[in-house]
Amino acid sequence: MALPDPVRRRLGSFSRTVFSDSNRTGPERRGSGGSLDNEIVSSLPLQMSLYFNLYFFPFWWVSSVVMLQLKYPVLPDYYKFILVTVIVLASLIEAIRLYLGYMGNLQEKVPELAGFWLLSLLLQLPIILFVLFNEGLKIQPLERAVHIIFALFLTFQIIAAFLALKRMVNQLAVRFSLNEFDQLDDYPTSDYLAWEKKRVQAPWRVEGQSSIPIEGIESMFLCRSVWQKPNW
Repeated sequence: MALPDPVRRRLGSFSRTVFSDSNRTGPERRGSGGSLDNEIVSSLPLQMSLYFNLYFFPFWWVSSVVMLQLKYPVLPDYYKFILVTVIVLASLIEAIRLYLGYMGNLQEKVPELAGFWLLSLLLQLPIILFVLFNEGLKIQPLERAVHIIFALFLTFQIIAAFLALKRMVNQLAVRFSLNEFDQLDDYPTSDYLAWEKKRVQAPWRVEGQSSIPIEGIESMFLCRSVWQKPNW
């Protein structure tokens, strides 16, 4: 099961806007031992947290349901409705959240991991904090303990997912930039030298014949000389 294409595009655009490194000035070429194609940017701490969270959530769910059943007769009607709704929503969100976290982190998919990060930050964490700090719900010690552990899981995952997303988005930006620079190799260097010689000797004739702006060609080969040493 994959995210719908419109959702993936929106999450991808959101990730490039929020998590891209604006201080990066250009692509950095790696040596033979540090190829970008082989670099793993998945977060091991995040994956470990998701693994333990997967086993902790059933315990949280059973504890919440048992405590709700015990204190249900003494709760006001609106708090009964709120608690039942919270447990149902938290269960649905957690299933989707863990799936997106596993898919996004293990397979290095930016839209899925961005969806996991948004669900954790905007939905699941506020729900858990609400049931943790609302004294009108008559919180029991067991409930407080499992809510605190759940909140710690969510806080750690939000931070780890944010850092993993920054690495993934920056790596995608570097790959795209390197592909653009590698395309300059298709332009023959000897043809450019001949064109440059003609331009120096008779610039008005070259400018009239060339369909490519002089500034564009100069800037293109200037970038090539910076990022990859020519073979002449």
